[in-house]
Amino acid sequence: MKAMNKGILIVLSGPSGCGKDTVLSQLIDSNEDIKVSVSMTTRKPRGLEVDGKDYYFVTREYFEKKIAEGSMLEYAEYNGNYYGTPKAPVDEMLNSGINVVLEIEVQGAAKIRQLYPDAVTVFLLPPSLATLEKRLRERGTEDEETLSHRLYIGEQEILRASEFDYYVINDKIRDALTDFETIIKAEKLKITRNKNIINEVINNV
Repeated sequence: MKAMNKGILIVLSGPSGCGKDTVLSQLIDSNEDIKVSVSMTTRKPRGLEVDGKDYYFVTREYFEKKIAEGSMLEYAEYNGNYYGTPKAPVDEMLNSGINVVLEIEVQGAAKIRQLYPDAVTVFLLPPSLATLEKRLRERGTEDEETLSHRLYIGEQEILRASEFDYYVINDKIRDALTDFETIIKAEKLKITRNKNIINEVINNV
């Protein structure tokens, strides 16, 4: 049978520190047909982050220019910085049959649901707020005031998890990755995404 012509758009959200980058890194290493869209941000790089791989790190002026041009699929201001998704690369990958994951803020996820009604939305949860705080502290990248603000924002984001299609709890990375892969596999097999399969089966009888 023929594969689907169009890829699935997967939205992944969750509070800062819940492990989104780690889960996605292992996801794409294990699945050749899944790519992560590179987001654009005005925040400074952390640690070993690489421009063009982890994010497109740009100035506030450049980001606002792209907004004005209508080149952003979605964007939001979070903790004093812009975060967003350039539209053209996403549409190009989807039309090529590649499944695309957008790692975006909760605000951006709401926008994507409006633009792409068939998008799959997944919320990554920490086992507890205490675990979330521990992970943020272990980063060692924020002062106490910034950390407290991130925790407050994270709690507010968790309260919106019910807006998503699925949730994954990131306690043990292997379990979280398995759950994520299961969600994607189930979505690939949905009849609503594979109506051509029915006709192919009938025609092959």
